[in-house]
Amino acid sequence: MADKNGPDGTGKTGRGKQHEADIRDEDLERRRRELEASLAARRPDRLEGKDDAKAGSAVGYGQALKLSSEFIAGIVVGAALGWFIDRVAGTSPWGLIVGLLLGFGAGVLNVLRSAGLVSEFGTGDKPRDPKE
Repeated sequence: MADKNGPDGTGKTGRGKQHEADIRDEDLERRRRELEASLAARRPDRLEGKDDAKAGSAVGYGQALKLSSEFIAGIVVGAALGWFIDRVAGTSPWGLIVGLLLGFGAGVLNVLRSAGLVSEFGTGDKPRDPKE
């Protein structure tokens, strides 16, 4: 009678056809390397590494800070002018309300101009490239 220590009765433990699994793993690894090389050739401008990713996020934070300050500045200036008109003309609260609305509109326009989605005044119909 044969020694039946293993699960398949051969005396070996584990899977009986380990060699086929090794070949499949090597084939998958080779195909993965080929795919990575193909993708790298198609996207040479992609940044790699943690330092580059941190630099990209810093640029994003800088752009967000710039756009939010443009928006807030428009609202604050509009509100200040409206409040000043209220004090001088005695039309409280209408000057402040109109100033806030005009400041909101100016803030939105400033953000759109800063993002490059609306052309600057006097530059024609073509908006500038946002990548500049």
